[in-house]
Amino acid sequence: MKAAILIESLTGNTWKAGELIAANLQQENWSITGLSAVKSPDHASIQEADTVIVGTWVHGLFVVGQAPWAVDRLRALPAMSGKKAVAFCTFALNPGKSLDVMTNTLLSRGAEVVGGLALHRGKLSEHAEEFAIRLVDSVGAR
Repeated sequence: MKAAILIESLTGNTWKAGELIAANLQQENWSITGLSAVKSPDHASIQEADTVIVGTWVHGLFVVGQAPWAVDRLRALPAMSGKKAVAFCTFALNPGKSLDVMTNTLLSRGAEVVGGLALHRGKLSEHAEEFAIRLVDSVGAR
């Protein structure tokens, strides 16, 4: 399988999570076609990929108003008809409904969404590994 990874990161946590996910998928013999920022996606890597992984961080006021950052940038991603997609978000206290918002946005881009996971910023390694396991299992490529 081939995956393109698109990330929106502020402090580097979400980017680190994307790199960890990429490394875990490569251990499962996946190819990573590209790792790029959501604001300037690598269109060639998206086109080459079977699966598009989109990650962003959650913003909000402590435990209210949580939302994925830069959802407008997610809405501006290229059409992904015929692609599987999966979302992840990094959070500190509570992800709220961020994954639901991301899922609906990816569906609006034409992707077949096969899952998503919220990754706590204090447990990036463990959660990135869990994300990769779930993704591999969901597409039946184990």
